[in-house]
Amino acid sequence: MNVTHENSDALNALLTVKVEKNDYEQNVEKALKDIRKNAVIKGFRPGKAPAGMINRMYGKSTLVEEVNKLISENLSGYITEQKLDILGEPIPSEKQQPIDFDEQDDFEFLFDLAFAPEFEIKLSKRDKVPYYNIMVSDEMRQSYIENIVGRYGSYEDAEEADGESLLKATLTELNADESPKEDGISVEEGMVSVALVADEEEKEKCIGTKVGDVMVIDVTKAFPNETDRAALLKVSKEDLDEIGPLFQATVAQVQKYLKAEVNQELFDNIYGEGVVKSEEEFKEKVDEDIKQNLKGNSEQKLHIDLREKLVKKFNLELPKEFLIRWLTTINEGKFTREQVEKDYPNFEDDLRWQLIRDKIAVEQEFKVEEQELMHVAKGHLMHQMMQYGMGQLPDEFIDKYAKELVEKPEERRKMAEQVIEGKVMEWIKETIKLDEKEIDSEEFRKMVNPEAK
Repeated sequence: MNVTHENSDALNALLTVKVEKNDYEQNVEKALKDIRKNAVIKGFRPGKAPAGMINRMYGKSTLVEEVNKLISENLSGYITEQKLDILGEPIPSEKQQPIDFDEQDDFEFLFDLAFAPEFEIKLSKRDKVPYYNIMVSDEMRQSYIENIVGRYGSYEDAEEADGESLLKATLTELNADESPKEDGISVEEGMVSVALVADEEEKEKCIGTKVGDVMVIDVTKAFPNETDRAALLKVSKEDLDEIGPLFQATVAQVQKYLKAEVNQELFDNIYGEGVVKSEEEFKEKVDEDIKQNLKGNSEQKLHIDLREKLVKKFNLELPKEFLIRWLTTINEGKFTREQVEKDYPNFEDDLRWQLIRDKIAVEQEFKVEEQELMHVAKGHLMHQMMQYGMGQLPDEFIDKYAKELVEKPEERRKMAEQVIEGKVMEWIKETIKLDEKEIDSEEFRKMVNPEAK
């Protein structure tokens, strides 16, 4: 077998694979013998069908399969051996002549190749990118404080329920005619948060109730979410299908939620005893927290701007026609060539950035350590758990599932790319000049999302 390539230009090449009969003959014979051993053909004992019959039935398909195996193996080996820095994968050339597997013994296959462009990473302090420090507004500060006093508030007994109250009640399952259900369930100290009642009619029943009041509530309407309803009735979600929607609720306690007061007790609860000693210091701490939260938005904007600047600065030439053909080939049945061409500009910029990022990573010898992957995996898991309202989880739980995530090849690849991208971004930030600018939050929002109202 002979594999060669000839450059058409700096970015494209034609790769030729010549396959002769002695390259595949033994493999085909062996494969046909294996087929014969296992073949079950009517009129013959298993494995005893005539070799000629097996050859007629499976000879051509086996030949094609073995030749394709040889091509695949030798293509990969040649690209590695020649240290060819290619984009995508080789694709059958449009110059390929028809192959007749019935008549030919020797074959010639042509493939198109595309090379990654050669370029140098040259960055200095003369390269500037804006970094936007978002200013803390009075509205932000007030909203943040309102959130704090809400989170650190507490329930106190009240005479009458309002829309934010918590009701402790005995719940008794009823029939459709509101009579007590025989063998129905009864829940002592069921906790009904009026604010979480989804149905307005059911919520109105709760508002204004006092200790001792009795009402009928439809728990399916009030709590359509099965998790919430199961928690209220103290059963598993699997048992809900056997439970009727109507319940008699006898109110045993009404509690009203009171927001925390902005005082020394609140400061000590949040920051530790004596760390913050005045309302002025409290506001300063709040501003620091808000700035830290806003930093994520600033960093995200910087990330976008850095990518755009470097993609524009290096302006890498890419083999457009090859890449469109390659994308169309690997997405056959999913996207047409027209659809690929429409989305190609976005793909092209992503590829340019990937080439720039990977070159920086190689030149700076950035590596991915196992503990870095674990850190990313834990971050993903904790973020996911917080979305499900499970903020505080044991460390051993997080460690266990983080390790499982890291061991999944595709997830590991994505996390490794995230680690490398972070290191590349930090290197770029240290190498170029960040032109810091203060910006109003509303102005920043409009800049990031100009179409938003």
